[in-house]
Parts: sequence; structure tokens; C-alpha cells
Amino acid sequence: MLAIKTLAPKSVIFRRTVKLMGDLFEISVVGNNPGWADDRIDDAISEINRVEKLLSTFSDDSTINEINRNAGIKPVKTDPEIFRLIDRSTQISGLTHGAFDITYCTIEKELADAAEATVKNKPALINYQSVELDAKEQTVYLKEKGMRIGFGANCKGYASDRAKYVLQMLGVSSGVINAGGDLLAWGAQPDDQPWTVGTADVSQKSQPFANIDISNMAVATSVNAEKNTPSISNTKVSRVNAIKGFPISDIKSVTIISPSAELADSMATPIMSIGINAGLYLINQLNQMACIIVDDHERLYTSRDISIIN
Repeated sequence: MLAIKTLAPKSVIFRRTVKLMGDLFEISVVGNNPGWADDRIDDAISEINRVEKLLSTFSDDSTINEINRNAGIKPVKTDPEIFRLIDRSTQISGLTHGAFDITYCTIEKELADAAEATVKNKPALINYQSVELDAKEQTVYLKEKGMRIGFGANCKGYASDRAKYVLQMLGVSSGVINAGGDLLAWGAQPDDQPWTVGTADVSQKSQPFANIDISNMAVATSVNAEKNTPSISNTKVSRVNAIKGFPISDIKSVTIISPSAELADSMATPIMSIGINAGLYLINQLNQMACIIVDDHERLYTSRDISIIN
């Protein structure tokens, strides 16, 4: 009797674009079963929504709002996930000498009659060093009344990392999460080729300077809004802390490559803030991180040992 050998379905890329966290996310998974791929994308979306709710400052009962309400009053006990995220954020603040900072401030009602004094006191209120963490008790305390914390600068990166983790636990060996232009990739394409990205200068998207291997890496780009037209999409706009007064005039865009989307997201804008030389020096001290900078004269600068496929 002649044995008939059946071929397994060929793997392809399944994609879905959905609005999450106020931005467009494109979630791609490699597989050979449309129903399975659709379910996995649903799982990733559920995890991203969970992270958004966890870090929300719009819900009165959120832990972040409780921390903010008790600024200058008392420590607040948090769950381990939030505590670790705040801890990592303050470490990045220290690494960048405050160029990255999750703290901000608001004018409290009791200070409404002393608005000038509040403005004068803002530098003290925007200070990661005033975030007190107790690892044993898992508490977070904002030392100054009027201080707030928020995760607008790194929440999408963290959500992407979490979605990737969930997908990998459910058997997705290859995929890409595109969070508003910031990428997180793992595994390989269906033809076993690595995932690549082909641009660093957002103003010349049709003429990429090189292909960069980003398999098992994350890529985040921050753009100096003053150096680019408003029509540019799929990029983060640089949010520079005017109080700290970092110069940004000589940088057009910064692209960070690292194993973690949260870390890449957190580092992109600070590198733009501290300048080309200091930024490259900092990145060169860190393991498994790379940086591509484009200045306002279209000149390209890269950190040490970056792997670029021409």
C-alpha cells in the first residue's frame, strides 16, 4: 500500500491593527492556523488593555491615582507589578540624570491663591529623587504635596513587552508588535529570515539608509518636533522638560534598539535631551543597547558595535 505524505500548512504572517492606549497597534503573529492566530491576537489585545487600566490615572480607584492623592501624606501599598515598574523607572531617571522622569506636578486647590509660589516650587515637585520606595513593604511615597507620577513616556513599551510575554507563553514563537511606530520583534519571518527595519530618519521614509536586524529586539524612535513637519506619523514627539533646560536643537531624531520595548521607549527622548556626544557615551556604557541619531544636517551617528546590514 502506498503511503501518502501530507504537507503541513505553510506558515504566514497574520496581522491586525487596532486602536489601543490612544494609538494604533499592529499585532502580527506567525502561524499556519487563522483561527489560532486570531485568538492569540485577541490575547495580546486583552493584555495591552489590562496594562492600560493598571496604569490609568483616569480611574478614581486606580493604584496610581491613590499614590498621587497621598503625595506628601503617606506611603501607599502597591502590587508587585506596579512597584517594579516604578522602581525601574526611577533607575532610568538616575541613569539619565533626570532626563527621563515619571514625576510631574499639578496646582492643588489649597495653592490656588499662591500660584506664583507653586510655579517657583515646580523643580522640587518634578524630581524622581522624591519618590520613596520601600521594597520590603512594597510601598510608594511621593514626598512632596502636589507631586504626581504617570507613565505616558513608557507605558506603550511596557504594554508591548507584556503582550509579547503572553504570546510567547501561548506558543507564538515569532511575531511583531508595532505600537504607534515603535517595534518589538521576536523569532523570525516565515522564510526564516530575521525581522528588519529600514529607516532611522523619519523625514526620508522612502529612502532608508540601511536594514537593521531587529529580531528579538525592540526599536523606539523619538522625534524633535521642531525639526520635522506635523505630517510625520508613527513617531513619538519629543517631550523635553523645559524646567531642566536640556538643549535639543542639534538632534532631529533618536532611535534606540534594546531587548526591552519599555527600556527603548524610556531612553529615546532622554538621549535627544542630553545631546549627541553625551547620549552616545551613555548608550556605549550599556549592554545590549544601540542608538542611531540623525542631526538637523541629516548626519548619521551610531553607537558602538551597532549591527547594520547595508
